[in-house]
Amino acid sequence: MLRYLPVRRVYARQVLDSRGNPTVEAEVTIGEGIMGINGYTARAMVPSGASTGRFEAVELRDGDKDKYLGLSVEKAVNNVNTKLAEAILGENALNQMNIDRLLIEADGTENKSSAGANAVLSVSMAVARAAAKALRIPLYQYIGGCHTKQMPVPMMNILNGGKHADNTVDLQEFMIMPCGAEDFAQGLQMCVEIYQHLKIILKEKNLSTAVGDEGGFAPDLSDSRDVLALLVQASEHAGYHPGKDVMIAIDAAASELYDKEKGVYYFPGESQMKGREILRDSAEMIQYYEGLLDEFPVISIEDGLEEDDWEGWKKMTECLGDRIQLVGDDLFVTNQKRLACGIKLGAANAVLIKVNQIGTVTEALDAVKLAQKNGYRTVISHRSGETEDTFIADLAVASGAGQIKTGAPCRSDRNAKYNQLLRIAENLGELAVYEDPFISGCNTAEPHL
Repeated sequence: MLRYLPVRRVYARQVLDSRGNPTVEAEVTIGEGIMGINGYTARAMVPSGASTGRFEAVELRDGDKDKYLGLSVEKAVNNVNTKLAEAILGENALNQMNIDRLLIEADGTENKSSAGANAVLSVSMAVARAAAKALRIPLYQYIGGCHTKQMPVPMMNILNGGKHADNTVDLQEFMIMPCGAEDFAQGLQMCVEIYQHLKIILKEKNLSTAVGDEGGFAPDLSDSRDVLALLVQASEHAGYHPGKDVMIAIDAAASELYDKEKGVYYFPGESQMKGREILRDSAEMIQYYEGLLDEFPVISIEDGLEEDDWEGWKKMTECLGDRIQLVGDDLFVTNQKRLACGIKLGAANAVLIKVNQIGTVTEALDAVKLAQKNGYRTVISHRSGETEDTFIADLAVASGAGQIKTGAPCRSDRNAKYNQLLRIAENLGELAVYEDPFISGCNTAEPHL
């Protein structure tokens, strides 16, 4: 059995993400021979967010306005090809924890601002993929072990707002979750059918069917209730029962709405559509969500309050945590220290895992383990600026997260992940388990429209 496969070559290049912005792709060769001859080569590409938490690991960009409007990543690419490569050349690629430790040490900062989290992550993922290739086992099995079998429930974003679209919808994502499906393939089919029926309904109402960054439709609507009513209608048109077959999830991205000077959340789109200024404080936001839960089959709210409002999060969890999943994204940024703080305070009951928020595969997995150990639900997530890389599909299965966010069934950067999950489910066969252990037995309350 292989126990040692040295890293022989590390190389990076600048490529493009789904928004046409530069990002980092690393290429790693492992194996015997001076130059990895008869070795194994794998690549990994790093995504980028539009709605980013203030406490995320630093994505290094050049800032040269003459190149890609300042968004080029040549510095990060150079860091991969120099100090990060030097840190792991000759090291055992089968020891992911040690590889990631060496990458973190080579960066030398707490937030990876020296080498760049995008540089570090590209190498971390590429090494893991190369190791799996060398062992001739699927990536999800290499990361998760031989007992890996949990398929994730999709949280499919089918209507975009906030920073993900140029429309009047203030909350950032409205998602559907096929909790009533028997397996992943059926769940994906349900979501796609609802998405297509939503498009038909929007056309009938003379609303835009243009899509946002993550492939969800982006029409101008008065408020969140209008959005949720459309999702319920689309589900019913597709032949599914809202509240039983399919549930709704929301990513409010409240930090993007927060006016720090006034200490309130400003809803610009709703204000425009209603002709008056719509402001809500922390308590009113909680009441606002509670009203949505009473009317619609919402089972999950992400980033319901801004990233520094720990007391507000604690209060929101006390009020709503027994009814729904409350996901911390900007609040936790896949960071164990912030997650531990939330666990201690009783803030949120779930965490969003984005590997590029923290910068290495090991740190992302450690965050998942910490959450699950303390009864927090886990959701593996893409970013709004994605690539064709399917790493997070394997990660979702490997970690037993139970849920995955990876956008609408539109654009190949999103569908690549769904297609990979279909392959994994097929590979697992009858061993595959499709049931989020945290949200099984979905709320079957009827939506009141």
